[in-house]
Amino acid sequence: MDYGIKGKNAIVVGGFGGLGYSIAKMLLQEGANVAIGDMVAPEEKFDALKKEFPNQKIIFIKTDVSNEASDINLVEESIKELGSVELFSNSVAIWPTGQVIEITEESWNKTMQLNLTGAFILNRELVKYWLKNKIKGKIVNVTSQAAFHGSTSGHAHYAASKAGLVTFSISLAREVAPDGINVNLVAPGIMRSPMTEEVLKDPKRKDAYLERIPVRRIAETDDVAKAVVFLLSTQADYMTGTTLDLTGGMLMR
Repeated sequence: MDYGIKGKNAIVVGGFGGLGYSIAKMLLQEGANVAIGDMVAPEEKFDALKKEFPNQKIIFIKTDVSNEASDINLVEESIKELGSVELFSNSVAIWPTGQVIEITEESWNKTMQLNLTGAFILNRELVKYWLKNKIKGKIVNVTSQAAFHGSTSGHAHYAASKAGLVTFSISLAREVAPDGINVNLVAPGIMRSPMTEEVLKDPKRKDAYLERIPVRRIAETDDVAKAVVFLLSTQADYMTGTTLDLTGGMLMR
């Protein structure tokens, strides 16, 4: 299947994290050039990508998603270095733990700033650029099953931020659909990644998650990345404002 991605330029925010790295690698496999926005660039991961894809542009731009100036810099530098940007994926998030009575205002605000406000700024800046240059871009924001079911394990601030990301993305999708810009989301359930590594080491907590997943396995990052790349492809040109369920059946209805 031709995804129509070859030769296009993408920004992958959180591209050296678990899911972000899988997304970046799959986009490169499809022939895209990739700008990775992240706090750090692990040498082994960066070198592995450059070695595997020597004929494509792969750049790293240090980015603090919770900082507006840093977000704007990521977009501007990516356009400068790659020549243009047509595709965008954001999978950055923090997942703090605490019952509602334990959550501080500081923790709440930090979660919202990174998980929701940062995504808003990045989406806004790209859409401004696309509208100005009449580019039919594609955005995929990564939400969570918690956006629809709420948190069952002490992550209410995370769930609230991800629910906000859904309604923001749908609102944006409505605004820019006439301009040929697609905005979609994917909603993973529990996924094996650096963020969940410690939780999944606990057999009891792992079993509790597995009991809620009809397919009875924890998602791998590639399971979700495949859906992200599909939504960024020309195969998904008629999809916008959509959230794909990547939960192993947790959201089935």
